[in-house]
Amino acid sequence: MTYRTHKIAGLSLLVGAVAACSNPAETVDTPTAEDATRTLTLYSSRHYDSDKALYAMFEEQAGVKLDVRESKADQLIETMKAEGDQSPADVIITSDAGSLWRFQSAGLTQPLASDTIGAAVPANYQQSDGHWYGLARRLRGIAYDPARWSAEDLATWDKLAEDDKAGEICVRSSSNIYNLSLMGEIIHRYGDEAAQDWATSIVSNMARNPQGGDTDQIRAVAAGECSIAIVNHYYWVRLGASEKDADRNVAASTTFLVPEFTAGSGSHVNITGAAVAATADDAALAEEFITFLLTETGQSYLTRETKELPLLDGSPLPEGVENVPDFTASDANLEIYGENQAEAQRLFDLAGWN
Repeated sequence: MTYRTHKIAGLSLLVGAVAACSNPAETVDTPTAEDATRTLTLYSSRHYDSDKALYAMFEEQAGVKLDVRESKADQLIETMKAEGDQSPADVIITSDAGSLWRFQSAGLTQPLASDTIGAAVPANYQQSDGHWYGLARRLRGIAYDPARWSAEDLATWDKLAEDDKAGEICVRSSSNIYNLSLMGEIIHRYGDEAAQDWATSIVSNMARNPQGGDTDQIRAVAAGECSIAIVNHYYWVRLGASEKDADRNVAASTTFLVPEFTAGSGSHVNITGAAVAATADDAALAEEFITFLLTETGQSYLTRETKELPLLDGSPLPEGVENVPDFTASDANLEIYGENQAEAQRLFDLAGWN
């Protein structure tokens, strides 16, 4: 039971007691803990109708009232800091392990020891002490002009640093969490010095200063402003699944691939994930909710609109994702994305990546 539910139940009991004293002959029923509707407050950086449908299913199935508050991840962090111990937050859902690490490092999460969830989520997609768990996967890769490049030309991330890519790359700001997490793994794979060299070469190979979001980078390739865009896979898939002819044409004029770090090392994978808030006082209810998100129904609805990849093997892919080429996931533990985040930004700054 949450803090606010405790408060409401206590007020109801007090009113009942007063009524009983004013008329001793009248029997007054007071709610018990079993009668009270359980409430779960969810802080989410997601904003999809399919999520809302999924939450409604959980409410009906579990007899729970979900209070969902949506905002960007960094705004949620600042809100929870300001709320302090009185924050109503029970569960946090956000995209990117680097963002989950920010919640954790700010002291806004608590560990959840769950054999069920721990067994369902691969070990490298969960925080080692249970502060957060993956729910869906996302790939950072390359959308490119197939008339200009072959898959072999772009098979590994270091190929983007080669001289023949000069003036060909579009990418968003270095402060974007997707780029910080990618750089976090590049640091892990290549080491600091080589990672800085890579970032410096990417800056030299940019077609324009970093600007816009991932979709803007794909559109720039289609428009001929560049021939290579560093983007997450689902932006490309969504364009291809759009109801607008112009969007579908953008996707059709580009090809997507998922580079490895070195041949055979695997590809960069990130997650959308969930954490139990430090202020949650019903860990069992939080666990029940996160477990529900890891069911076949949960996986289907979580990825339906986002076009992410389900976390659980065997789950059906959302429409359009079948166009993403096969890849082998890196075995890196996603905690390194957060642990290397400050160093990633420092190296980007040194490289002049705005």
